[in-house]
Amino acid sequence: MRQAVTDTMDPMWVRACLIGLATLFLAVLLFVPLAGVFLFAFSAGADVFLRAVSNAETLHAAWLTFLAVAVCIPLNVCFGVAAAWAITRFEFRGKALLVTLIEVPLAVSPVVAGLMVMLVYGHQGLLGPILAEYDVKVVFSLPSILIATTFVTFPLIARELIPLMRLQGGHEEAAALTLGASPWRMFFMVTLPKIRWGLLYGIILCAARAMGEFGAVSVVSGHIRGRTNTLPLHVEILYNEYQFAAAFAVASLLALSALVWLTLKSVLELRTQ
Repeated sequence: MRQAVTDTMDPMWVRACLIGLATLFLAVLLFVPLAGVFLFAFSAGADVFLRAVSNAETLHAAWLTFLAVAVCIPLNVCFGVAAAWAITRFEFRGKALLVTLIEVPLAVSPVVAGLMVMLVYGHQGLLGPILAEYDVKVVFSLPSILIATTFVTFPLIARELIPLMRLQGGHEEAAALTLGASPWRMFFMVTLPKIRWGLLYGIILCAARAMGEFGAVSVVSGHIRGRTNTLPLHVEILYNEYQFAAAFAVASLLALSALVWLTLKSVLELRTQ
């Protein structure tokens, strides 16, 4: 058996070349730029870093970013679980179309997604005159940021749950219903424990994507300092104003949050395995 495995393995020089190319690729595109962000963040000293990450505009941008994450995650959980349940447990006309529509936010540019929000809720959009009549402001305010962030992230949880629930099948749910469990009890006692790790995995992907969203939010926010700037938009403004140390300081917060989400993602992958 050991001889058979050895015969099918690639030569050592092939493995060394592949590993070296992968390491070089990651170093050029990931490790070096990521290290550069943290180095430039402290290039002007710790005092400049602390002032950049603790001023009122940065704190408001951080609050707005976390608020967008906190709002879009519950909405995406409800949609993702409902969509995965409908697609994997029922047969209905238009099912393939629904699966395709779920993938749309991943196929279109985030800038296009922001323009779609403008076309619907903008002053000259489809609902603009109606909203203006009732003095409801959506574009260039918090609601548009929440809508854009939710739109670009809503496929992530559904895409994690659909293949998982297809693989698991619905035999245990059917057995629970046969034994007299109500639909809600069946969901919380049978379905949810089965999909919990996939659901948490999707939530982490959703949160990481929401925190770093730039294109769609940039279109609909208006870039109003202290009001509609999220952390990615705040980094852009600081960089365009040649406040490079402050820009990299705020960017390091986003990079650190991305590392935290990736660490949680890796832990969940190990747990599910």
